[in-house]
Amino acid sequence: MSVYQRNYKAYTGRLTPQWTRVAVLVRYGLREAWASKITIGLMIFSMLPFFISLVQIYLVNNPVARALIVRGNSRILDINSAFFLRILETQCWLALVLLAWIAPRLISYDLSDNALPILLSHPISRLSYLGGKFLAVFAVLSLVTWVPCLALFLYQSYSSAQPWALANMPIAVGIVVGALVWIALLAFLGLALSSWVKWRVVATGTIFAAVFVPAGVGGMVSAVLGTRWGLLLNLPVMMTELWQRLLGAPAVMRANNELPGSAITFMLAAVCALCVAILNARIRAREVVRG
Repeated sequence: MSVYQRNYKAYTGRLTPQWTRVAVLVRYGLREAWASKITIGLMIFSMLPFFISLVQIYLVNNPVARALIVRGNSRILDINSAFFLRILETQCWLALVLLAWIAPRLISYDLSDNALPILLSHPISRLSYLGGKFLAVFAVLSLVTWVPCLALFLYQSYSSAQPWALANMPIAVGIVVGALVWIALLAFLGLALSSWVKWRVVATGTIFAAVFVPAGVGGMVSAVLGTRWGLLLNLPVMMTELWQRLLGAPAVMRANNELPGSAITFMLAAVCALCVAILNARIRAREVVRG
């Protein structure tokens, strides 16, 4: 039968559920993120502090090793909120390095190849597209933030001769909440900047600049004006204070330099809102043709 003699009809079969369409984007996003050997290398490098901390917990809970290493200083190997604050900070900043590599791979390629009109012509919305990319970033960053930190908490709970877990449960809650806040902030920031800059290498540098350049400006403002409010531009300081309060660790800042929790929450929400506005402006199902 010739093509012109065929009668075409609309598809009336079974449609896939909406959530499975997002799962397709997540699957391909994860495949794109792990397609590079650099991603694997960064992941291995990011897990080194975890293994070092694992050995430290083993030594603390081994009476023979503790007697040989401590030598009268019983606080040198204490496993407490300060210990978990250090490991959480280390893993979260290593997650920034990992994000700067994988986030541009998820969005910059789609923009530089003009693939968004094709992708959004399928039965997926802009929200589904961004949700799939967000979940892919969330899954990768979780492997180097709250997952290893919580594994260390569980290992300490198992190894300790005392009922350690129940007495220190706020530490576990603080680890999860603090890491999730950081992952959400990094995911919004990485996707927004990657959508604004089409070139992957430039996007990677822009992510680092967006974190550390305002931090330097905020430090200069605080030093020149003699005020603590310039630290609201310093993301490392804000996150360190937030993690310290969530875990109940000793204060890392002087009392006159501590920022109110409401101010930290407002600034983090403002950054996320700005990133959402950038994504809303950049992720469009259109293509500009110049003739």
